[in-house]
Amino acid sequence: MAERPVVLETRGLEAWYGESHVLHGIDLAVREGECVTLIGRNGAGRTTTLRAILGLTDRRAGSVRVRGQEVIRLPPHRIARLGLGYCPEERGVYKSLTTHENLTLLPRLGSDGMPLSEVLAMFPNLAERADSYGGRLSGGEQQMLAMGRILTTGARILLLDEITEGLAPVIVEALGRAVSLLKSRGFTIVLVEQNFHFARHLADRHYVVEHGRVALEIPAADLAAREEEVGRLLGV
Repeated sequence: MAERPVVLETRGLEAWYGESHVLHGIDLAVREGECVTLIGRNGAGRTTTLRAILGLTDRRAGSVRVRGQEVIRLPPHRIARLGLGYCPEERGVYKSLTTHENLTLLPRLGSDGMPLSEVLAMFPNLAERADSYGGRLSGGEQQMLAMGRILTTGARILLLDEITEGLAPVIVEALGRAVSLLKSRGFTIVLVEQNFHFARHLADRHYVVEHGRVALEIPAADLAAREEEVGRLLGV
């Protein structure tokens, strides 16, 4: 069976916020249809990696390739149009718009955006709250809305940042089912996640980030044998 193509790759990726040098050479490669996680302690540089891929840091250097195209010098809106969808930790829901308006606001990046009916089938809570303002949704509903919104755009490479943080277990389970479904449909997913119990069952590979560098790359099949090593790096 032929190996799937690499659709997202960074080499020697560095990033700064002001004078603060946060990333010191991140190397990663994600193949089409894979789910990979970026795990590590708080402040390790995982969220900054996602933001640097999209050009959302103050400065960056190195290489970022999307489907083979170098994008390190492109502005964020041009990178997004190559099929990247970003779900930030703060969710970015428009609180003065309804759920339905939030879901229909973003432009299409491609012809295969998920129909609204499919998004609502994936997240039934949103169907029930279609006319509710974003600011009146629960934290879990806002997270579902943030994910559903990027699916309507046609993005096929999803960058998901801490999607389970602070949420009830029943919502975390629903989000896990959604990520599994998206993976089965061929979406490529990069998942930054503090909840390693959630992430470990979803990912094909795990990148452990430490001090702005990749300290380890672990295939899912090797994780059980390297549990102690990972725990030491994560401080658990």
